[in-house]
Parts: sequence; structure tokens; C-alpha cells
Amino acid sequence: MSSTIWSVDEHLDDILAAVKPLEPIELQLPDAQGCVLVEDVVVEVSLPPFDNSSMDGYAVRISDVEGASEEFPAVLTVIGDVAAGDGGLADGRSVGPGEAARIMTGAPLPAGAEAVVPVEWTDGGTGGGPASAMRAHSDAPEGASGEVRIHRPVKPRAHVRAKGSDVQPGDLALRAGSVVGPPQIGLLAAIGRSTVRVRPRPRVVVLSTGSELVQPGEELTAGRIYDSNSFALTAAARDAGAIAYRVPAVADDAETLRATIEDQLIRADIVVTTGGVSVGAYDVVKEALSSVGDEDEPGGGVDFRKLAMQPGKPQGFGSIGPDHTPLLALPGNPVSSYVSFELFVRPAILTLMGLDDVHRPKVRATLSTGEALASPSGKRQFLRGTYDAEAGTVTPVGGPGSHLIAALAQADALIVLPEDVASAEPGTETEVILLR
Repeated sequence: MSSTIWSVDEHLDDILAAVKPLEPIELQLPDAQGCVLVEDVVVEVSLPPFDNSSMDGYAVRISDVEGASEEFPAVLTVIGDVAAGDGGLADGRSVGPGEAARIMTGAPLPAGAEAVVPVEWTDGGTGGGPASAMRAHSDAPEGASGEVRIHRPVKPRAHVRAKGSDVQPGDLALRAGSVVGPPQIGLLAAIGRSTVRVRPRPRVVVLSTGSELVQPGEELTAGRIYDSNSFALTAAARDAGAIAYRVPAVADDAETLRATIEDQLIRADIVVTTGGVSVGAYDVVKEALSSVGDEDEPGGGVDFRKLAMQPGKPQGFGSIGPDHTPLLALPGNPVSSYVSFELFVRPAILTLMGLDDVHRPKVRATLSTGEALASPSGKRQFLRGTYDAEAGTVTPVGGPGSHLIAALAQADALIVLPEDVASAEPGTETEVILLR
């Protein structure tokens, strides 16, 4: 274990310098959700691919409905239907003078037509008024014919979605570095892409250590506590965009822990442990991992450090196994564990994904509290708080204890008190890390 006191920034820089983005792969669209593009996506087809109607109604020539009104409707001959999926009117017919084609939303604008009249502006081909148009339009048989009365004029291209009005061939659809979410998947599908080249979502293995840990749902006997850290950190890893695997808590036995971690390496891009990194007699993570890889895997091994921070002073970082899989060893107290995840593990996950911005948003806010906040000299303190964006204030939640998980559940921000600040009075402006 290193005797040097590391700063928060030094420890994070060391992690990010060692963690490299995962190699790109080609994935089907459903599997690419949450991944990061590694190349620009250029449009190859127009969207929409053809002029089409944005309304149910009638495709007409402008001159035929000019001056139409309720009292003097334009009476046009209906020459057929155009439905979504059709190529146009049957036999390639065009809409000629005095003619109209009944058209459905999304159907291609037939040749000769210049605009679409909404069905609500017509009699629906019944010979009645606009009130009957909607029912008549939906009930009329295919190949509708007869006459339609139109009660209002339209302007050229009215209710027509123009070919290429969304995107055109050669347009940049998505830039490299974009995260593939639902709207991006929709766009990729709309322009005909079935696969995309991305960096895969990192696989994160999370495990807690401690013979005192019991799985939720089991009986809680004397001296035992429920394992909450592995559940919280697994959820946090998923929230960051990773594929996370939670391993049941491992007892305080170095050989068992070493074997468990080695078994998990086959499905891990990064391993996160919590507990067993302090100076106690049963801090088995250090015992199990301090020399891993030193002899057989040059450059491997885990370094255990003391950081100038509260909570979260004891930390471990290094690589293990033949692939030099990164491992971050976090403290076992719930708040220490979660704060450490936010500061160190989350940026590592986002780096593996290939993102440039790997940090939570930070703002300046005014402390809103009834008493001064104390901070240990020479340490950067991270206190839980609730942030009010409208007021520009942050209010501490709970005390500084690293076991106060109930307060953590209420917090949406971390209040940062720098190393040179021993006390922060109400009204003091301070840095705030936003967690949501």
C-alpha cells in the first residue's frame, strides 16, 4: 500500500490515463442502444422518400378548388384511391382538370395533384356537408368514385410532406461520438440502416466483501447487516450506461475472493469491489489483490492508496488478469462507496464507452443551512445535498457520517468543500456536483 497521500484529481487522472475506450464492433440497431457511435452516419435516401400526404383527404389541382366555399363548393370527380404503401393511382393515372383522388395519410401524392384538401373540408363524397365527411371517408369502399364537394380552397403544396424535407442524401444524420438512444435508433431505421458501428457498452462486475453481509430477503442474525453496496453500485453502473453484473457478497477469505474475481474476468471490462480496503485485520481485498499480476502479468497488480478526501479515504486501483482488466477497489461504508463510484468509477465507465465528457455537471450554488459546515483540514469533503436550480441554493442532507445511507437516498447533489476550507457559513457559494 502506497504511503503517499493522493489528491482526488491525481487518483482520477491515474485511472483515466490507464482506462482506454473499448474496441468498436458492428451491432444490430436494437443491440446498439446506449452505445456510442464511432463514425459519422451519412444519409443515403431522402426522408420522406417521396411527396406524401400529411392528412386524410383529397388530392387536387389548385385551380379546381379556387374560390370554393360552403355556399358554392367545388364539385370534382373522384377517380380513385391512393393508400399508404401504394405507388400512386391505379394504372399510373394522373389527376386531371376537374378531378380528385381520395388519399390517406402517408400515401404518395399522385401525379397531376398539387395539394391535399383535408376530408373535414369536404362532404366526403356523400353529397352532404362537412359533418358527414369523416365517417364517409373511412367507410367508402376501395376504388372510391363519384363526386366530392370541396368547401374551401387550398394553397399550393398544402398538407403535402415534400420529398427530402427531413433529410436528403449526403446529409449528416448522426456524428461520431453520439450516444445511440431511442430517437437515434428511429432515425437510423428510417434511413435504412440495420446495423451501426459503435463501442459496446462496458461490462461491469460488482461485488461486495465481508463475512457480515447478508443478502436482502434472508434472515438477519446478530452481528450481520444487509448487503446494500453491491445493489447500489450495480444500479449506478447501469445508470451510467454499462451492462452490470452483481456478484453475491464474498466472505472475508483472501483465496475465495481471489478465485471469485478470477472467475468473473471472462465477462468483465472493469471490476468494482467494495469493502476490505482499509487497515483492519480482515481487509481481505488488499491481501488478495495487492500482488496479483506482479509476477505473471507485467504491469498488472492493484495499488492501494490513501486519498485526501472525506468520505472515501482508502481506495485501490490497478489491473488484473491476462487482459489487464481494470479493477477499482472502493471502501465499504455505503456513502463512501457511492461517492467513490461517482468520482472514479463512473468516469472510467464513460471512458470505456468512448465518451469525451465523462464528468457529472457542476454548478455554483449558495449554501442554505442553519449552521456552518465543518470540513477536515487538507481534505476535500463531499457532503450530500439537495439542489434548488431556481433559487440557486443547495441544502445539506444528513450529517457527514459515511454510514448515513438514508440521507444519501434523499440527495440529488454533492456539496464540495475544498482542501483549504475548514468551515463554510450559510450563504457561502460553493461547487456542487449534480447527481440527477
